[in-house]
Amino acid sequence: MLKGKHIILGITGGIAAYKSVQLLRLLVKSGAEVQVVITPAGKEFITPVTLSALSGKPVISEFFTANTGQWNSHVDIGLWADLMVIAPATASTIAKMATGVADNMLVTTYLSAKAPVFVAPAMDLDMMAHPTTTRNLQQLRADGVHVIESATGELASHLVGKGRMAEPQEIHDAIAAFFASRDDSALAGRRMLVTAGPTYEKIDPVRFIGNYSTGKMGYAIADEAARRGMKVTVVSGPVSVVPQEPGVEVIRVESAREMLAECRRLFPEQDVAVMCAAVADYAPAETADRKIKREHDDVPVIRLVKNPDIAAALGAEKKPGQRLIGFALETDNALANAREKLSRKNLDMIILNSLADPGAGFGTDTNKVTVIRADGAAEELPLMPKRDVAAAILDRLSL
Repeated sequence: MLKGKHIILGITGGIAAYKSVQLLRLLVKSGAEVQVVITPAGKEFITPVTLSALSGKPVISEFFTANTGQWNSHVDIGLWADLMVIAPATASTIAKMATGVADNMLVTTYLSAKAPVFVAPAMDLDMMAHPTTTRNLQQLRADGVHVIESATGELASHLVGKGRMAEPQEIHDAIAAFFASRDDSALAGRRMLVTAGPTYEKIDPVRFIGNYSTGKMGYAIADEAARRGMKVTVVSGPVSVVPQEPGVEVIRVESAREMLAECRRLFPEQDVAVMCAAVADYAPAETADRKIKREHDDVPVIRLVKNPDIAAALGAEKKPGQRLIGFALETDNALANAREKLSRKNLDMIILNSLADPGAGFGTDTNKVTVIRADGAAEELPLMPKRDVAAAILDRLSL
C-alpha cells in the first residue's frame, strides 16, 4: 500500500528519535519515497548523515541550506507529500502545531501540508498527563491530525508510565492501514454528487431565511471522495469553505429551488449522491423587490411555503445501481425519525447528526454521527474530525 507514496517523516528532539531510524527503514522497504524533516534539537539525538543514507535524500532541517543559501520550500514539500508523520512528536512540537507557532522548518511544513498528518507523541509521563498536553492533543485531533497513542512502559527517566512512542512497526502499520482504507478501486472513476452548506431564501434584497450550516461536512465528503479517485461535483449553498482536493467541481447556488434544479440536472449521470446540505424547509411565498423599511412600513407578515425535498425528489428518480445517501438532524425521537426518512425518501443510507454532543453540529471541525443502513441497522460512531467522519461514510458505501 505504500509503494510510490510520498511521505514526510518529521523527527523532533526526543530520545525516541533513535526509533525513527527503524521507522524510516520500514517505510523505504515498503516502497515509499521519504523526505526527512528534522528539528535542530532532533539532530542532537540522530545524525542527518544516517537518515540521508537510509532515505536516499538530503535531510531538511533549516529554511536555508548552509553554505549554498539554497531555500528549502516548506510549501513545495507540503504539496509533494501524500502523508506526513511526526515521530517522535515532543510536547513542545505538539504545542507549536496546536497553536501555529511556525518557528522551525518542521512546524512550518506541517502548516503547509495538504496531506493527512499523523503524530506519535513521546515524552515523560508527567508531561504526557499535563492538562496542557492533553488540551493540545485534543486540538490536533479537532484539526484532523491522526494521533497514534503512546504506550505505557519504562521511560528515559526510568519512571514507568504512559509516554513511550509507539513502536516503529505499529506506526508503519497504521500508515499502511490508512492508505489501504483509501485505495478503494470500487470507487475510483465513479461519479459522486454532493450537496453542501445552507440555502438562503430571500425575504427582500438584503434579508433571507437560512441556517447555521458552514458546509464543512459536505466538503469533507467531497474531498475524501476525490482522494479515493472519484469524480466529484459539489452543489453548494453560500459558504466560505473550498475544496482541498484538486478536481472537485463546485456549482454555487443560493436557494433550495436552485439546488434542486442543479441536482436534477446532474443526478442521472451520477453513481452516488450525498445529500449533506442543510436545505431550508420553508421559503417566503413572496420576495419583496426592495428593502422592507422599519421606519416607513408596518410590521410585515411573511407567509411561508414549503421548499421542495431534494433528497426525496432524487429518491423518486433513482435508477438501479445508483446510491443515495441522506443526512438527518433530529432533536426528538432521533433514530425513529431518521429511519422514517430513510424509507420515505428511498435512501440507501442516512447519516443521523447529533446536536446534543459537544463538538458536533454546525460550525465545528468535528462531528458525531450514527450511520443507518437501508435495513435500518444503526451504527453509532464516536466524536471525530469531519474528515474522518467522511472516510467512515465512504468506507461503508458499496457500489
